Amino acid sequence: MGFNCGIVGLPNVGKSTLFNALTATAAAQAANYPFCTIEPNVGRVAVPDPRLDKLAATAGSAKIIPTQLEFVDIAGLVRGAARGEGLGNQFLAHIREVDAIIHVLRCFEGGDVTHVEGSVDPIRDAETVETELMLADLDSLEKRTVAAQKKAKSGDKEAQEQLTVMEPVLVALRDGKPARTVAPSLSVAQVEILRQLQLVTSKPVLYVANVGEEDAATGNALSAKVEAKAKAEGTESVIITAAIESEVAVLESEEEKKEFLSSLGLEEPGLNKIIRAGYNRLHLLTFFTVGPKEARAWTVRRGSHAPQAAGAIHTDFERGFIRAETIAYDDFIACNGESGAREAGKLRQEGKEYLVQDGDVFHFKFNV
Repeated sequence: MGFNCGIVGLPNVGKSTLFNALTATAAAQAANYPFCTIEPNVGRVAVPDPRLDKLAATAGSAKIIPTQLEFVDIAGLVRGAARGEGLGNQFLAHIREVDAIIHVLRCFEGGDVTHVEGSVDPIRDAETVETELMLADLDSLEKRTVAAQKKAKSGDKEAQEQLTVMEPVLVALRDGKPARTVAPSLSVAQVEILRQLQLVTSKPVLYVANVGEEDAATGNALSAKVEAKAKAEGTESVIITAAIESEVAVLESEEEKKEFLSSLGLEEPGLNKIIRAGYNRLHLLTFFTVGPKEARAWTVRRGSHAPQAAGAIHTDFERGFIRAETIAYDDFIACNGESGAREAGKLRQEGKEYLVQDGDVFHFKFNV
C-alpha cells in the first residue's frame, strides 16, 4: 500500500524547490513564475529511521531497504481556483488523489521572488488556499447531497448512512470550517464514509514554514504565526529553508551534509522533519522484517492487525495468514537478534487479532 503527501501552496512559495530537494532531482521546475508546474511531479523518498540500521547490524543483513513515502508536487493555487481561475480545477483534482496535504507557506521577506499577492503574509496565504479548497468541497458535496437525499427517501440505506456524514460536513463548510473538523464527532464507520467522500479539506494537513537562511535554525516572527495556527488546529508545523535543503540534497557524503548543517546551527535536514511529520499526520507506523539477506521497513496504518501487515508484503501472506512470530524492536536489539530473543522468551506468537505496534519485528507464517 502506497501513501502520499501533496505539496500545495500559492505560486512561488518554494513548493517545487522543496520537492526537488525531497527527491534530490531536478524533475520539477522551480522557475520564478506562476504555473511552472503544470502536471504534478511524483517522487518517492526513504523515511529516515535509525532503528533499521541497528537491526541490520545486529542481524548481519546484507541489504537495508527503508520504507518510503510518496510526495506529489502540485502546481500553485490562486485566489478563485475553485471557480477555475488559473489552472484551479486541474490542481484541485490532483489534490483529491493524495492522502495528506503539506501546505508550504512563505515566511521570508525580500529576495527577487515575486509573491502572487504582492506581500508576504503566511496566515493570509493559508486562508486563501483553505478557502478555495472549502469552496471546491462545498460545490461537490452540495450536488452529492441532493442525489443522496433522493435515494434516502426511497429507502436506500447506504444513502441514509452517507447523509449522517454529508449533512454535518455541509454545515461546517458553510460556516467556513474544513471537513476534517467534523471527524472527532463521528463514529469509526462514519469516519470511513468521510474518507470515501474524498473531500480535499478532510485530509490531514502539515504546515511547512519556508524561512530565509538567516532564520533556518530558530525561525522568525512569521513562522511563529504559522506554528500558532498549527497548534490551534491540532496539527504540526515544520520550519525549513528550501534553498538550504536544495544545497544539502546535492552533497554526496553524509559527513559533508553534517558539516554543512552544523555550520548553519542545524542538527539534521529539515526534510527529515517533514518526512517524519508527514508520516505521523498519515497515522502510519513501521514494522520490520529482518534476516541475513535484508533488513526491511514496512508501512501500515495505525490500528492495523497482523494479517494486514502481512498483506503489506504480499497479498498471499494476508490471504493465508496463520500467525506472526513477533519481537519488539527493543527486545530484538537487547537480545542481540532473533535467536537471543527466542531464548529469552521475548519472541511471541501472535494471531489474527493482534494490533501491530510501531517497531515490531515480524516473521509471518502463512499457507495458500
